[in-house]
Amino acid sequence: MIKNILVADDEESIRWVLGKALTKQGFKVDLAADGKEALEMFRHKNYDMAVLDIKMPGITGLELLKRFQEDRPELLTVIMTAESTMKNAIEAMKQGAYDYITKPFDLDALDAIILKANKATAVSEQVNLLKEELREHYQLDRNIIGNSQPMQQVYKLLGKVAPSDVTVLVTGESGTGKELVARAIHYNSPRLGKPFLALNCAAIPRELLESELFGHEKGAFTGATERKSGKFEQANGGTLFLDEIGDMPLELQAKLLRVLQEKEITRTGGSVTIQVDVRIVAATNQELKKKVRSKEFREDLYYRLNVVPLELPPLRERREDIPLLTEYFIQHAIEELGVGTKWCTEETIKMLQTYNWPGNVRELENAIQRATLLSSDPMLTPADFPILGEPQHKEEQNSSLEALIANKLQASLAQMDVNELDNLYDMVLQQMERPLIQIVLEKTRGNQVRTAEILGINRNTLRKKINTLGIEVKKD
Repeated sequence: MIKNILVADDEESIRWVLGKALTKQGFKVDLAADGKEALEMFRHKNYDMAVLDIKMPGITGLELLKRFQEDRPELLTVIMTAESTMKNAIEAMKQGAYDYITKPFDLDALDAIILKANKATAVSEQVNLLKEELREHYQLDRNIIGNSQPMQQVYKLLGKVAPSDVTVLVTGESGTGKELVARAIHYNSPRLGKPFLALNCAAIPRELLESELFGHEKGAFTGATERKSGKFEQANGGTLFLDEIGDMPLELQAKLLRVLQEKEITRTGGSVTIQVDVRIVAATNQELKKKVRSKEFREDLYYRLNVVPLELPPLRERREDIPLLTEYFIQHAIEELGVGTKWCTEETIKMLQTYNWPGNVRELENAIQRATLLSSDPMLTPADFPILGEPQHKEEQNSSLEALIANKLQASLAQMDVNELDNLYDMVLQQMERPLIQIVLEKTRGNQVRTAEILGINRNTLRKKINTLGIEVKKD
């Protein structure tokens, strides 16, 4: 809120009137007879607002405005001007003045400006408070848990890249916390307060991914009944997290590269270029260098994304963090599930540290949450984690594969309007067919006869699918 006001005018009568009126309203007012005196006062006291005459002997109001903006850009500056100097007043607004009033002025006009400034200040303070809450919530040492040496290296790199606008490529196995790291980068950067959006490139069919990224115009394709903005437009000014970037189709990789280079996008079916200011944080659990060598990922895009590589270690390589992570997840589960106090025995912690955690931190969190919910005893023992010590049977493995596919489908369909789609059944089958055939062809080293036998389909059918789906057959 505005409390201290500096008034600078070479006319004594103006200073007297303003000083009297503003003091009566409860403000603390300092009066300066020229620019030099105003500058001296500014250097020795913090003001919330300055009211400056545009023409003063020595240092003018415009010169004062420039110096104020350089030292304290948050200071609200109001310029007083005569009609003959309106051009200068407009220039003052361009240079950062909050508002201006013309002489002779009505005190009500100044009161209205101060009222408006107080409201704006209150909103600004609220926004800053929310920003601090977000920043505190995503402190690097609060949500990303671990004191191990590998995590210390992660913290150091995060601290260096977060304040900048540099593109970051986060790598690591599934479940290591790549999105959490991306959020920490955003919420500890100057883009805090602007949008953070995440898009999983593997969860959306390639036919719809372009529209999700760049938006589309009405009539661009079947079902496009209205204009839609894409993630780049929605994240303008903020950060866009592109997860599973290695699964992005080659044709879209070229368009993404253009956005990174030109800072502009064109909606699908449109011709107008739209300027965007978006920081990219990409993530993958694949070896992108290997995909570059096999021509499945553009080399120029790889180097554009890989400005700062940040690799997250798997949980098995930082087992010393498991006790800390376990305590954190137990407390989180207690708050979320509304259950009583829980803790792990020493034997349980040792068992958790022995397990390899193929699902990494996410698997540990799920195991802790399950045990916390189902255990009737406040003390969690190895018996509360039966799945960790038992090999999966064949039926369970098949069930897990079905559950994995169901989860992928659910995640994919959650990001689109199903009512706008046609031929969803064929679309999903095609998405599953391609990787299945590719994997079996790799296993058989390109032997199409053996591949057809394994898949249980006719060789001619296999050949037709290879051509239709554009699958490259590599033979050793």
